[in-house]
Amino acid sequence: MSHDLSPITYLHMKPRFAICNETFGDWPWQRVCAAVAGFGYDGIEIAPFTFAPSVEAISPQRRQEIRQVAEDNGLEIVGLHWLLTSPPGLHIHTVDATIRQRTVEYLRHLIHFAGDIGAGIMVFGSPQQRRLEAGDYAGAWQRTQDSFRELLPTLRERDVILCQEALPGPESDFIMTAAEAARMVREINDPHFRLMLDMKSMCAETQPAATIIGEFCPLVEHFHANDANRRGPGFGATDFHPVAAALHDCGFQGYVSVEVFDYTPDPETIARESLRYLKEVFAGTTNEHE
Repeated sequence: MSHDLSPITYLHMKPRFAICNETFGDWPWQRVCAAVAGFGYDGIEIAPFTFAPSVEAISPQRRQEIRQVAEDNGLEIVGLHWLLTSPPGLHIHTVDATIRQRTVEYLRHLIHFAGDIGAGIMVFGSPQQRRLEAGDYAGAWQRTQDSFRELLPTLRERDVILCQEALPGPESDFIMTAAEAARMVREINDPHFRLMLDMKSMCAETQPAATIIGEFCPLVEHFHANDANRRGPGFGATDFHPVAAALHDCGFQGYVSVEVFDYTPDPETIARESLRYLKEVFAGTTNEHE
């Protein structure tokens, strides 16, 4: 996960593409991995709740199986997202110290799960589990930092990077812009805490997505690809050409991972057509720049 490649090196890097597993609903893991590999993806991203209500219930044997099935299909398990969807009752910055500590402990379990299955990143979105209490922005900011700092030793131990995601309204009311997320990353100031950018979320901002990427790219570890309409890339009016060019020009080395919120028309079409569009867009950018 080094970020010290020179421009000469990264000009010849090919983008890597992944897709989130919840796209496939209740498909068995083996079927998901076989399909994702068959479509031509390089990796897969996991929502932990699709395996168990709590990762504490996932046995060491099952963790090894999850990892092995992906490897057998030639896929890298890129990371985890939707971290606090389940179990219920978690919150990253609540004034209730007992709940906050339970949340930190669960995130620590997630880090170990990520390490066990070979996932290098964790995306912190979880909008409901970071909502402000009584409008206390300053307190929420400090308590969020305190929570994340508690996790740094475990992140370093397992070589996992926690990525802050910005989520606009009405989904979230805290860390709503890429600038706020970048501020959190800079203040934490640790190589195991970085930034994740999401196309749908950037479409809600006042600046173009390419401008946001250009400003914050040195902090970015991961990228979620979706349309402003919550469907897959290429399924709406959102143009990825400037985004692909911006990611290429700043030497982005992470995964571009398809995450959708509208699962129509079906998993196969979403996966196949999203990847076709992304490969077309990024191939054109590469040809223009090399």
